[in-house]
Amino acid sequence: MRANGMDLVVDVGNSETVFGMVQTKDLEVVDHWRIKTNKDRTADEQENLLSSIMAAKGFSADDVRLSVIGSVVPSHTSTLVSGLEKVLELDCIVIDSKSPLPIKLKVKEPLTVGVDRIVNTLAAKTMFNQNVLVVDFGTATSFDCITDEGDFIGGVIAPGMDAGMEWLAEKTAKLPSVEIRPPTKVIGRRTEECVQSGIFFSSVDAVDGIVARIKKEWDIPQLMVVVTGGYGELVAPHLKTSNHLEPFLTLYGLALAGRFILDDSDGVR
Repeated sequence: MRANGMDLVVDVGNSETVFGMVQTKDLEVVDHWRIKTNKDRTADEQENLLSSIMAAKGFSADDVRLSVIGSVVPSHTSTLVSGLEKVLELDCIVIDSKSPLPIKLKVKEPLTVGVDRIVNTLAAKTMFNQNVLVVDFGTATSFDCITDEGDFIGGVIAPGMDAGMEWLAEKTAKLPSVEIRPPTKVIGRRTEECVQSGIFFSSVDAVDGIVARIKKEWDIPQLMVVVTGGYGELVAPHLKTSNHLEPFLTLYGLALAGRFILDDSDGVR
């Protein structure tokens, strides 16, 4: 680890991989970029791609003091780590369910909990210090129930917004694939508008409904709802559920996780 610089954190999802440059002092995400998760990309291709993107963004390897990766695509992790380590000339920290973090996975099968939910729990505990329901709009839409003590107690996993679009395109002959965005009206006057409305508002209403059911079942006095993930900014203003938008929650969680790992091994934060 270099003494100074920023943290490069990498959130590997099934559809997209998100890179974030996180300022060490105050955890500010100073830049981020998304690329398609390509399971066939080699380590050399990863190296060349990252080098090109970092150069275009005005960053060099010397700007990075720490690299942290969280991946829900195991087959993709090793080539990405290899490529990153060649570019940065640093060992990368890989976060998983066995990482020694100050949270507890109070579920029946803790080893199966996705790393995105693990670092979301860490970020929620550190940033909010109260009972939190994280709604994360990724390839799937996940609902993470996190106590004020930093315990992940379970949640819900639902199809993501892209999944609905892909299903319609695959199963129907005439319905087009459309850009997912908030429609100006619920009632569409063209087929494309009808599809946009159906995909968007069915997702919005599903979130409101699931959040209401979780609140009723959890039965706690106060619950903060935090919205994050790729479509979070699009959906949050349209929810009836009162929510706090935190687009980079997972990136914050990865940065925090990397620092806890360093502390646990007598590293320097």
